[in-house]
Amino acid sequence: MNTTGPGDKGLRLIPFRGLRYVPERVGSLAAVTSPPYDVVVRPDGLHHLESADPHNIVRLILPQATTPGERHRQAARTLGRWLAEGVLAPDEEPALYVYEQRGGELLQRGVIGALALSAPSDGIVLPHEDVMPDVVEDRAALMRATEANLEPLLLTYRSGGEAAGTADTPEGAGTSGVIARAVRRPPLLATTTEDGFSHRLWAVTDPGDLAEITEDLGHHQALIADGHHRWATYLRLRDEHPAEGPWGYGLVLLVDTARHPLQVRSIHRLLHRLPVGRAVEALSGSFRVRTIESPLAEALDALAEAAASGNAFLLAGDGRFHLVDRPDPDLLARTVPEDRPAAWRALDATVLHATLLDHVWRIPDAPEHIAYIHDTAAAVDKAERDGGTAVLLHPVREEVVRELARQGVMMPRKSTSFGPKPATGLVLRSLTLE
Repeated sequence: MNTTGPGDKGLRLIPFRGLRYVPERVGSLAAVTSPPYDVVVRPDGLHHLESADPHNIVRLILPQATTPGERHRQAARTLGRWLAEGVLAPDEEPALYVYEQRGGELLQRGVIGALALSAPSDGIVLPHEDVMPDVVEDRAALMRATEANLEPLLLTYRSGGEAAGTADTPEGAGTSGVIARAVRRPPLLATTTEDGFSHRLWAVTDPGDLAEITEDLGHHQALIADGHHRWATYLRLRDEHPAEGPWGYGLVLLVDTARHPLQVRSIHRLLHRLPVGRAVEALSGSFRVRTIESPLAEALDALAEAAASGNAFLLAGDGRFHLVDRPDPDLLARTVPEDRPAAWRALDATVLHATLLDHVWRIPDAPEHIAYIHDTAAAVDKAERDGGTAVLLHPVREEVVRELARQGVMMPRKSTSFGPKPATGLVLRSLTLE
């Protein structure tokens, strides 16, 4: 994001005593990690992670029980037991943590810490998506029960640095300089997860380094790249506790996208109760629909080509793909709200929700009707198995997200998926240790 002026109120990231797995007490660090809670494809992904190691972090972020209250109490009991057994242990002194992810030619580095919470009106941390109240309430209940931040949000800011690409970040001043010096030391932990990404973590405890980060980040604002529901949860819980206590901060990963640009992917929709045939039939006269008898990769190429000149979607669920584009302009004029910027009105997610879901298909945005799935192949597979419709979207450009966030305009929820996302389970934050 744009920097604030010198002396303006900006980001305030403080050290904390990280809770980390004790390597000798688990099968491997890779076996106890997980993607963020909302990326896990349930139940297949959940069962896979649970079976990877009895101490996999998914047992805390997605506990399984018959009622929500029991799920949250179970997570709290599990966390307490792991601490008592020495499966998890706090670091001896507060630290900020330099975190590195590598996958192929991609290199991402950032800093994990406890960030002072602020309202969107303060202009320090800017959301770009709406949230679902029931998800916020569930995450809040889980955090109340465990008294912990179990996984970091992904936030981005922009310095004046050059993009890192595949090369190591050059040493300099500020946060980038601290990161460059830290990665020359042996890491606290190093592991490679199932997706092929390698992860390394370093603790930053030197007072001079901490002061350098504080001074640098104090001139910046950030965009929430991933974790809107958890950020909303942080704000709700802050209002329930003393302002200057540990609940006034939340666990985040801050990445400078001037040096490490993020990838932007779509989050797809799975319509549980709408078969593809009915979905396509309802579009007659309102959209152009073409059937594609090709593999997923080629169908996605066709979606990208169509999306370059207007709204486009790819429907799946019957063993084929149906490319939907060229919406009727009169239909858009009747269904898309006019009180938002043109960039918002033109979003595929806007048209999907305002025109297709609300008007054409008349499907409520509720969990029993719609699931949000990050993995494209998984969305298609589940639609074909369950007899529903997968609606695949093309990613929105990052600059559109940033510009709307600067204007304070919220995109439809689950419009984007920034990545790579931090692995869950490498470092946790206990609110009882501060």
